[in-house]
Amino acid sequence: MGRKGALKSEIRSCLMQSWTNSKGCCDRSLDQQQQQHHRHHLDRRCSHCLNVSSADIKECCCTVVYVAAFYVCSISLTFFNQRFIHQFRFPLSITMTHLFTKFLLAATIRSFLSCKTNKERVTLPWGEYVKRVAPPGIAASLDIGLSNWSFEFITVSLYTMTKTSVVIFILFFSLVFRIERPRCCLIFVVIFIATGLLMFTFESTQFDKLGFILVLTASFLSGLRWTLSQMVLQRKEAGLSNPVDMMFHIQPWMILSLFPLSSGFEGLRLATSEQAFGFHDTRSLTPHLLMLFAGAFLAFLLELSEFLLVSHSSSLTLSVAGIFKEVLTLSLAAVINGDRMNTINVIGLVKKKK
Repeated sequence: MGRKGALKSEIRSCLMQSWTNSKGCCDRSLDQQQQQHHRHHLDRRCSHCLNVSSADIKECCCTVVYVAAFYVCSISLTFFNQRFIHQFRFPLSITMTHLFTKFLLAATIRSFLSCKTNKERVTLPWGEYVKRVAPPGIAASLDIGLSNWSFEFITVSLYTMTKTSVVIFILFFSLVFRIERPRCCLIFVVIFIATGLLMFTFESTQFDKLGFILVLTASFLSGLRWTLSQMVLQRKEAGLSNPVDMMFHIQPWMILSLFPLSSGFEGLRLATSEQAFGFHDTRSLTPHLLMLFAGAFLAFLLELSEFLLVSHSSSLTLSVAGIFKEVLTLSLAAVINGDRMNTINVIGLVKKKK
């Protein structure tokens, strides 16, 4: 009995050891399978993340390029117009020349692209053209015309800071047309910018009431202009996602809406001025013509960069990018033109940037 009991216990221990070893092998096999499955899942997630990152990097690079082009063209044109308008005091006529030049350049580029691709460029039917393009075109012409007109009365600093209020009107019209959803953060942004604008213009050392009203009205129209332009550019059915096509279609409305103001306020003076049609020597007229068309080319590049940025992102992105652009403009205005700001104005500037 003792031998039988010892034999049974030995057999039992062997079976237990073998069961334990087999269980361990099975567990290790299961662990290896789970690890392989986990690694495969991680590889797929990493691959997906890499693909998203590359797309995001590409999109980010495009946005940076468009913003940089917008900065260079906008700042250059601001100082160029401010200097030129003080020499050639016909801001609305200057704007009309810019509009005609932009239309001709857009038409030329469209013809070139049509010949190169052997495809006809989009041309909107009359009903759609009036409904979709006329509103932003009229708002754009008045925005640009009033902005240029204000340079007769105010400094670059006051113009720049007042024009920053565009973001308020873009947010307002984005909510009206349901492009943006109402959020608390948007309300805080509007309050901060409005407060900063009030502080900046309060007892400004170089404040002019008429110039300020002109720029503020231009800012209101600019908010309407870019909100409507975004709706047209990002509407696939309209077929105007290409900025050159958009510029070609919008310029005639800009010309028609600004022509009554230009001819009414400046027509007679322009016709009799020695700087324009009453000139006596072509040598005195040539520099003004060269500066006119140089400014028109800058205006074309600026509008092209703006439409590219809006079509690629949104009008809100354009306005936010514009806020940071104002910092550069104000710094240059202080250095180049010697524009002055008191302590309250500087606090208002800092508050707006926040």
